[in-house]
Amino acid sequence: MKKYTDKGKKDTRSGFGAGLYEAGKADANVVALTADLKGSLKMEAFADAFPERYYECGIAEANMVGAAAGLAIGGKIPFVGSFAEFVTGRVYDQIRMEVCYGETNVKIASSHAGITLGEDGATHQTMEDIALMRALPNMVVINPCDWTQTKNATIAAAKFNGPVYLRFGRPKVADFMPDEPFEIGKAYVLNEGKDVTIFATGHMVWEALQAAEALEAEGICAEVIDIATIKPLDTEAVIASAVKTGAVVVAEEHNMAGGLGELIAGVLASTSPKPIEYVNGKDQFGQSGTPAELLAAYGMDAAHIAQAAKKVMERK
Repeated sequence: MKKYTDKGKKDTRSGFGAGLYEAGKADANVVALTADLKGSLKMEAFADAFPERYYECGIAEANMVGAAAGLAIGGKIPFVGSFAEFVTGRVYDQIRMEVCYGETNVKIASSHAGITLGEDGATHQTMEDIALMRALPNMVVINPCDWTQTKNATIAAAKFNGPVYLRFGRPKVADFMPDEPFEIGKAYVLNEGKDVTIFATGHMVWEALQAAEALEAEGICAEVIDIATIKPLDTEAVIASAVKTGAVVVAEEHNMAGGLGELIAGVLASTSPKPIEYVNGKDQFGQSGTPAELLAAYGMDAAHIAQAAKKVMERK
């Protein structure tokens, strides 16, 4: 299998900060708003370089999104930043009516997503946000896997005309992807295989690669595909890989309802049904713990992905 090298642990939220700064340099219409979370969203570089384009909105996410919609109507490209739990659930009506219904060019930047937020616990974690954003017409949903991909996805989001939900996290994780332009709507084949396909998104992509390496030691050749764009889904790549291997695992740091697993299952059910196993948060809230402890406790680490792969192969 192709080997990916961890270039050093970095948090994906810092990749967003780097991408936002680069987007701001490239286009004077890029502006940034945050809900008293400039440091947590790593917006300092942008705010320092372009203070006239940075807006501190206080802990008032609904007002922030409304202001961003107005800026977008005026020709700006606003990025609004907050924790994933607060910038989706707390502000859903504003996103629905002022961003998606109006197709305004607003980018929702959500940090601290999933359970790998860690010790802050269930009130600040979210494993429902992808379901909320997927359900909205006109919304693009991007969940990049490392610092480099998050940086490039942020730059791509700034160039895209329309609503975008960009999801990233707090923990430092492996940075392993090549530094190349991000293509919205493309699934990235990281390892070609013939026995089982592992579709993964976000932080789970590195876990999937580690699982594939463990499976290789047992003579199992796993195909690993990074679903960095959940909506629109690269259905051609999904179907082609599932048909080739005949068995599928979907790994995501999200609950089952409304997540990537249900999405891929729906695509395959209507085209080429294949046995599927799911590695996700099932139907649960998070709890306090380190990211590694929580991934293991919720059955969402590399070991559990490898177990799911072997289990689904028995159903071929």
